[in-house]
Amino acid sequence: MLVLRSSPASPFGRKVKIVMQELDLSDRIQIVMADTTNPNDTLRQQNPLGKIPALILEDGFVLYDSRVIIEYLDHLAGGDRVIPTDPARRYRVLGLQALADGIADAALLQVYEGRWRDEAQQSETWKAHQRGKVERGLAAAETWPLDDSAHVGTIALACALGYLDLRFGGDWRDGHPKLKAFLDRFAARVPAFETTRVKA
Repeated sequence: MLVLRSSPASPFGRKVKIVMQELDLSDRIQIVMADTTNPNDTLRQQNPLGKIPALILEDGFVLYDSRVIIEYLDHLAGGDRVIPTDPARRYRVLGLQALADGIADAALLQVYEGRWRDEAQQSETWKAHQRGKVERGLAAAETWPLDDSAHVGTIALACALGYLDLRFGGDWRDGHPKLKAFLDRFAARVPAFETTRVKA
């Protein structure tokens, strides 16, 4: 059996979990909690970067990060399921995934600044720099021609928006009506979005 090392709040781990369910692979993958802050967690032997998610294959080889894991899962499910093979769609979908992952990454860096540094050491300049990435990313996503299919781009975007809801109280919603409508539709169409939700 494959083993996914992750944690409930990770937007990147959530992205993989939604893909697992969309591809009907959940019964082939065991989810094992990982603590990225614990030096004794075996995660650091499985992924030398100490990051999640990480997917341990049956032969012991470990895949990371979420984009590589999802490409592997799509292949395992026969291909062309959540990552289109047609170049006309593929690179737009992958482009949306990159944008969404960048939003999530900048949001995470803001959270880490507050979590890992004493208040007196925190850099408001750094946090503002990351907020700018989120704001520009959301503005770009608001104009993106989003479709209603569950592919890696829309899944990544939903997870990024879900993380902003979790950690920043959904402040993004008022200024981005198209993204709010997109997320409502996505949540209604993709049951895994609710089953992977973490309550604040």
